[in-house]
Amino acid sequence: MSNYQSINPYTNEIFAEYSNSTAQHIEESINLANCLYKKWRHESPQKRSQILDKIADNFKDNRVQMATIMTKEMGKLYVESLEEVDLCINICHYFAQHGVDMLNKVPLNTSLGNAYYLKQATGVIMACEPWNFPLYQIIRVFAPNFIVGNPMLLKHAHNVPGCAALAEKIIKHAGAPEGSMINLYLSYQQLADVISDKRIKGVALTGSERGGASVAMQAGKNLKKSTMELGGNDPLIVLNDANNSLLKKVLQDARTYNCGQVCTSSKRIIVLEDKYDQVLNELKNIFANLKPGDPMNKSTTLAPLNSESAKKKLTQQVKQACEAGANIFYQYPNINEKGAFFRPIILTNINKENPIFDQELFGPVACIYKVKDISEAIELANDSSFGLGSSIISSNVAKAQEIASQIETGMTVINGRWITAPELPFGGIKKSGYGRELSELGLNAFINEHLIIDCTKSNN
Repeated sequence: MSNYQSINPYTNEIFAEYSNSTAQHIEESINLANCLYKKWRHESPQKRSQILDKIADNFKDNRVQMATIMTKEMGKLYVESLEEVDLCINICHYFAQHGVDMLNKVPLNTSLGNAYYLKQATGVIMACEPWNFPLYQIIRVFAPNFIVGNPMLLKHAHNVPGCAALAEKIIKHAGAPEGSMINLYLSYQQLADVISDKRIKGVALTGSERGGASVAMQAGKNLKKSTMELGGNDPLIVLNDANNSLLKKVLQDARTYNCGQVCTSSKRIIVLEDKYDQVLNELKNIFANLKPGDPMNKSTTLAPLNSESAKKKLTQQVKQACEAGANIFYQYPNINEKGAFFRPIILTNINKENPIFDQELFGPVACIYKVKDISEAIELANDSSFGLGSSIISSNVAKAQEIASQIETGMTVINGRWITAPELPFGGIKKSGYGRELSELGLNAFINEHLIIDCTKSNN
């Protein structure tokens, strides 16, 4: 049996299998990417920016095909798959338009001479990406590094091999040079060997805490720079002065977008006393009106989880939570479908001793906490091993900004749920990882800040 399989989570049927890459193919791929890096060292990024625009256009031309394979492999709603392709198109256009200027030399103020630093490519990047956003996770690493001049090797998740293959094909057909982005079906041992190869200069990973620790250890052992985005259990703080219509809008898909399988979704909803019952009943109403079914169908609003194993894990987490004292405020009725559907559930009365208190629940589970004041809300929000994102809902923006400054996290959205855009840096702290993707910070992740100083005048 192949490690890489396309299994439709709506039907649980295998519709494609892919063999692991051979040692020869891996060697040829690393060599090709490294040769391209050396060639790009002597070329202006202007040409690559033009190609990146064409890549965006090619994704637009193949929008339906890309969205369809995403939905069939990992189960997300087809409308959400289309939105993901559109986001990736925007990311490509953004770095095509702004990336070259981001690489301009940076002057330095010193009395020692004329000083500046160049932003230069460092070499081939190994990207290890997860299944929950099969295209977005690729493009947010690929686009900025393509402009910089760092070719990328890709090891995608085992359950979205078709997405990886199609993305590689679309990029290649847009005119990207051979070696710009190469998809490899690697085993874990093969991945470790690739990271150890001296031609690999950096590693970018989005995934689990366990996977991040393993890859970061391998990168560190070989003195390779790495960036890590390892998920979270993000707080959503609802203040007493929250606007009711805005609150309803935010809650609408806070725990159901991508079937709750979003690293930055609001997994802990922390509510001040006056709004507590309103939030509970609003979420109950939202969950109760979901419609499970074929994610390719426009009328479906509740998709299956990405796999039966994901359903089994989440079911076990919820069971342990309830055995430890959590209360079920509401759970969706039994779903008469054979796919990997999980019944959306609202949990309350979760204390610090509960095993899920400091876990990430990847699915449509809403954990609601009632607090008496803002200080308690901040303390609870920060009482986590994770620190990826957070949200604050309040009519007093100045107050919300002050609270945001006290949250230990990489990102905070005021009066909205999680958000991502090419111009905004993405990343977290604590066990949510380190480094940033997207924006100029993401473009700088794997560059060499090469200092050049001319001391001629100071020596005369």
